[in-house]
Parts: sequence; structure tokens; C-alpha cells
Amino acid sequence: MSNVALVLAELVSAALSFTLVRFMVKPYLYTGEGRYVGLPFGFAFLGASYLFMGLTFFMESHPFVEEMKWLQLFTEVYAFAFLAITYYFSQKEFQRGTRLWWQFVFSGLIVGLIATYFVIFEPYSPMFTLPNYDVANRYISVFDIIFASYVSVYTFRSHALNPDPKTLWAPLGYLLIAFGEYSSLIWSWDSSFSALVGAYTIRLTGLFVFLLVSYGVFSASQAPQTEKGLK
Repeated sequence: MSNVALVLAELVSAALSFTLVRFMVKPYLYTGEGRYVGLPFGFAFLGASYLFMGLTFFMESHPFVEEMKWLQLFTEVYAFAFLAITYYFSQKEFQRGTRLWWQFVFSGLIVGLIATYFVIFEPYSPMFTLPNYDVANRYISVFDIIFASYVSVYTFRSHALNPDPKTLWAPLGYLLIAFGEYSSLIWSWDSSFSALVGAYTIRLTGLFVFLLVSYGVFSASQAPQTEKGLK
């Protein structure tokens, strides 16, 4: 796959993620429901990671491209950790205004532990230095798969207990994102072209599923306001 195609795939992924942020913010502004207020931030971080990766493909000869790759890597895992923490905390009680801060803190702790492992315990690197980027990318992909799978199982279980047709497809979206990361992991091991194409195809399909779900929730949240305005 050419660099132009890779840049376009990453930019489209980033655009879809940032569009999701817009649709996810609107229902919160209308309803004030705070349980999932972290979702827009999670997808904003995810969109930023796709944007950073697109820039690394675009500026492959730039002297700071390696730093950009590491920035993308940790932004990506922070995004998945943040989404997982958001759902984990969704059923817990917090004082008003503190839920989001706890999500930022716990997600940062998780990523900090992952980074500590890389710097101190990764067996294929010298002590207190970052490992090879390709090796780190594989580890991060495993963590991403774990986080996305957790969210998929969590949302599926929630729908089984309390079915909601507006967000019925959300578990599938997270599952597709997890499979996209798995396909990317396969590509990093054997450089399979089909795995690379599959990674982007599955990821984009997952993001489109989220877009449809978020638009449905956004439309539903506007309906009461429209009815109120007509009275």
C-alpha cells in the first residue's frame, strides 16, 4: 500500500473520529447525563492518534518522525484505556464534576504502568531506554485489543440487561475496532498486504458503525427539544 493511501486512510479515520466527538457531545449537552461524558474525549484522543500516524507517513523523512510515532503510540493506547475506564466507571457514583477527572487520572495511571514496563522491564531493550518501536507497537496493539474487547463485552452485557435500539450496534463497533487492531498486529509480524488492507477496512467499518449509532442517539436527543419548542 502506497504512502498516499496510508495517509488518506489515517486522515479519514481521524475525520470520522472527530465527527463522532461532535455527535457524542450533543446528547450530553441536551440530557446532562454524565455517565458517558468521557466518550467524546476517548474518541478525540483516538482521532488524534490517527492524525499523528498520518503525519508520520506524510513526513517519513522528517527528523522528528520517530518522536511523532511514539506520540501516536501512547495517544492511541491512552484513547483505548480512557474508553475502557469510561465504561468501567459508568455504573459508579461520583460527586458532581469529579467523574471525568477520575477517568483522566486512572487512564493516565494505566498508560504510565505500560510505559514503565517498556522502560524498565522490557527484556529486549537496555535498562531505562525505550524499546524498538516495532516491538512496542506490537505490545500496544495487544493492550488496545484487550481494552476494546473489554468495552465490547461490557456494552453487549449492558444491552442484554437493558436493551436500547438506539445503541444496539455499539458492541459490534468496538469488536470491529479490536479486530482491526488484531489485523494490524498480524501485519506487523509478517508484513501481509491482506492483513494491512484488512486492518484499515475493519477499522473504518467500525468507525462507520459508531457514526450511525451516534447519529441515532443525537437525533433521538434532539426530538424532545423539538417537541418542546413546538408546544
